[in-house]
Amino acid sequence: MVILSRDSKLWRAGVICYPVVALALFAGSLLPALQSHGTQFGGMPFRPYDALALAAVALQCVPLTVCRRWPVACFVLVSLGFALDQLRGYHSFAGTALPIALLTAGLLLERRRRTAALVFSAAYVALVAAFVLLGGDESLDGYVTFYLALVLAWGIGTWLRSTRAAEAERRRRIAEDTRAAERARIARELHDVVTHHVTTMVVQAEAARYLTAAPERLDRSLAAIAGTGRLAVTDLRHLLDVLNPDHGTADGLLALVEHTRRAGQPVEFVEEGTPSTSPAGPVAYRVVQEALTNALKHAHGSPTSVQVRHGDREITVEVSTEGSGPGTGSPGGSGRGLAGLRERVDVLGGDFSAGGKTGGGFSVRARIPAGSPS
Repeated sequence: MVILSRDSKLWRAGVICYPVVALALFAGSLLPALQSHGTQFGGMPFRPYDALALAAVALQCVPLTVCRRWPVACFVLVSLGFALDQLRGYHSFAGTALPIALLTAGLLLERRRRTAALVFSAAYVALVAAFVLLGGDESLDGYVTFYLALVLAWGIGTWLRSTRAAEAERRRRIAEDTRAAERARIARELHDVVTHHVTTMVVQAEAARYLTAAPERLDRSLAAIAGTGRLAVTDLRHLLDVLNPDHGTADGLLALVEHTRRAGQPVEFVEEGTPSTSPAGPVAYRVVQEALTNALKHAHGSPTSVQVRHGDREITVEVSTEGSGPGTGSPGGSGRGLAGLRERVDVLGGDFSAGGKTGGGFSVRARIPAGSPS
């Protein structure tokens, strides 16, 4: 079971509070006006304070200072002090410490809780028997009522414990769900990075096969493949930093377009407005990246346009590929990239669509709110 951490604010507050309560009970018990006006249990006649009364008061108050660290030991000592207090007939104000110690034990006791409850009940029966033997005039109803009051204190502590344990379990599940979502997001990021760059390298390598007769063009093609590979390594290194600042800036998008152009895809790029640092920037980058990857795969050589508009409240992205080029077709594959993009845009409260155009070609559109939290 989960209990309060000693580093938590509630723990530190308890460490301060309990000594204050102990001091207040001790001081109150010594005030003449409160003497014999404390807890009265067992029906023993009142006895004036003496040295043993001070010991009983101290035994009930002092253990409270370490109640959070050693709740069981505290409760045992307080119970002994309470029994001495009532059996001797002092009826001190310090008797209030008993339900406090019992509630704390119900809250913090970790193991053998049922055994502790049984031992406490047996000790209570023994205390009642002692009162009867010493001639106490407490009624049976009084004994039962006081026992039920103590059970209530234990029950409140148990309820607080279960409530806090349930809250800790809820937070643990939220953390696990968050980690699972993060792993899924990283997998999508990996898919985006690898698919885009590897596709570009494959296209460039295929083109290089036909350039053996032109050494200069072959050298440029191989250099482009090497550059794409280096870019892939760079993107993979930044994979864990999803909100890569370059991914939402004009420089990042322009570099992406330039690499696609070097792979043989004619791309017209238009960007309006000033890029922001909101979570929408990296998502817009991924939309453009996935759309250009699909264009290279399924419409290599076809004219492609990329339009990105940065507004105060949203970013709009539209990537369209004409249907006149060689290899034009609708995107195939697993669809994991587009599905992942749709999920990420939906999380931000935006709109995402991808499909064929009238007259041929393909288009990807996204509207991404710029002010929504990731």
